[in-house]
Amino acid sequence: MTALIAAATNARILRLVGEADAASAIAALPADQRSLAAGFKGKPGQIVLLPDGGDAQALYGIGKGGDAFVLGGAALTLPQGAWQLEGLPADIDPTLATTAWALGSYSFTIYKPAAREPAQLVAPEGADLDEAKSIAAAVHLTRDLVNTPADRMGPEGLEAAFRDLAETFGATVRVTRGDDLLAQNYPMIHAVGRAAGEAPRLLELEWGDERHPRLALVGKGVCFDTGGLDLKAAQFMRLMKKDMGGAANAMGLARMVMAGNLPVRLHLLVPAVENAVGAGAFRPGDILDSRQGLTVEIDNTDAEGRLVLGDALTRATEEEVDLLLDFATLTGAARVALGPEVAPFYTDDDAVAESLARSAGKVADPLWRMPLWDGYESEMDGDISDLVNSAATPMAGSITAALFLRRFVGEASWVHFDIFAWNPKARPGRPKGGDMHAARAVYQMLKERFQNKG
Repeated sequence: MTALIAAATNARILRLVGEADAASAIAALPADQRSLAAGFKGKPGQIVLLPDGGDAQALYGIGKGGDAFVLGGAALTLPQGAWQLEGLPADIDPTLATTAWALGSYSFTIYKPAAREPAQLVAPEGADLDEAKSIAAAVHLTRDLVNTPADRMGPEGLEAAFRDLAETFGATVRVTRGDDLLAQNYPMIHAVGRAAGEAPRLLELEWGDERHPRLALVGKGVCFDTGGLDLKAAQFMRLMKKDMGGAANAMGLARMVMAGNLPVRLHLLVPAVENAVGAGAFRPGDILDSRQGLTVEIDNTDAEGRLVLGDALTRATEEEVDLLLDFATLTGAARVALGPEVAPFYTDDDAVAESLARSAGKVADPLWRMPLWDGYESEMDGDISDLVNSAATPMAGSITAALFLRRFVGEASWVHFDIFAWNPKARPGRPKGGDMHAARAVYQMLKERFQNKG
């Protein structure tokens, strides 16, 4: 059952009440209902169900107002059936409120049925229902990809999902797999994935009118990361099915772009590998060639994501590109800096950074710009190679990783997102588990950038 509908003849009224208005809302209830609402304070997500006889069937707290995602908690807490909002504040965008409801309806049901069907929302006046459904479908795709374990979502599984996405929108796919990566000059992608049971591969999708500006999206597709020979400790390996979260986010964003029919020439690239331990594993001290021609000495095999991205970013810039974006679950340092809820991003393009900041606020998808600090550039210089894949110092780890990637993008307008792709705890509209981070904000920015240029 879809969580979003256009209309329903039997929809019940859900009255939205802020903390400042809770007392007056209770006072306005029929006398026989006031005792039921005695403890209602309008706190975010607080619900009071009211019996038939009044003009509303439930009160729903929205706190101090302004946060559309407070409605993300409604779909799986209200009784099933259709609900119509009353009292949506003017400072909450109706499309974003509708999207939040849909995002809160998500359950990962591939291996276990959902505990219940979500309550349905009749889209409020002014909401773009099709847009909300499209964004929700993209986020749900991303969540499903990240939540699926690596035995079902290795490089082969990720390729299958990639092909399904392309088929849905009539896009073309090109796959370079196994030793063909060497023959076609993707040596770092091959090196990282060659020890795994499923062959490494570069997945490419192209869509759109060739006359339109070219948008390149690159997503880190490390389907499981043991750390390689620099083996991770068990507690850090447990969630490594999510190390393809960058790929999942890029694919979710690509889905939004294609569903929204943005006037762009889309090029989506996903290096899909497993960083496994085996006889063929690359080693600390090895020197890898790269597609760009730079040599890279391996200091740590657990810094593998930047290697596969390096070859993919090089490929993305071999044709003129208007905007290049990459998504990667790249460093623990990013989580130390900003935690799991705020996605750091890096760019030298101030105009793009300002547009992203505005867009993030509009759609409640928090981002924070981090510095590409040139003073740390030398940390990535090698003694016997052009680059090392991991700096000698543990400090500024997210920044030095971004500086490594910058060596592979040339003069392109480029943004790097060091995301978590996981919610360690449930929040309204953001259930525990895999998630889309930053991509909704990017989509808002892309609409503003390209829709008037088609």
